[in-house]
Amino acid sequence: MPRLLLSSALMTLAFMAAPGQVPTAGAQDTGVAIFAGGCFWCVESDFDKVEGVSETISGYIGGKADNPTYETHTANGDREAVRITYDPAVVSYAELLKTFFRTVDPTDDGGQFCDRGHSYTTAVYALDDEQAAAAEAARAEAESVLGETVATPIEPSATFWPAEDYHQDFYEKSPVRYTYYRRACGRDSAVKSLWGDEAFYGIEK
Repeated sequence: MPRLLLSSALMTLAFMAAPGQVPTAGAQDTGVAIFAGGCFWCVESDFDKVEGVSETISGYIGGKADNPTYETHTANGDREAVRITYDPAVVSYAELLKTFFRTVDPTDDGGQFCDRGHSYTTAVYALDDEQAAAAEAARAEAESVLGETVATPIEPSATFWPAEDYHQDFYEKSPVRYTYYRRACGRDSAVKSLWGDEAFYGIEK
């Protein structure tokens, strides 16, 4: 997997294979969240287990060039990220934020676990002012619980570029390789060590 390597009321976001569409943060029946949490395989796998989440898409965001690929995203300055579609009647954006912070090490400003570099740093991409305020509150709450400075920035949303097909649902397509990578990278053990009983909040076991 990875090499060792607010906003206005409406922000530009690209959905799936149609960059340039401009959705709101939450439509009538669905909401959208964008989180960068290191390896997008792992973020996607985690949020697929959250009740109320209907879709997760791995992709790239925040870089300086259009149409990033797995080969170019690091040099372009993109982060690996996941676009999450959810039902606000089942799970709130605030709950997704709480889960996000408890599935990563938000105190690490150099990457996540064995994956180092900007592409694997954490970030919340807020689609509007409401999301930005919720994200700031969630970050402050995480700092209070951990007693440490949280390095995760709250960024204005940018064009989200879906990753290549082989990255989507990788944990299901290649379970042996995915499981080996996740364990070898030490992601779960590090999250549990940091968050204790709160680790993986909101994820169905």
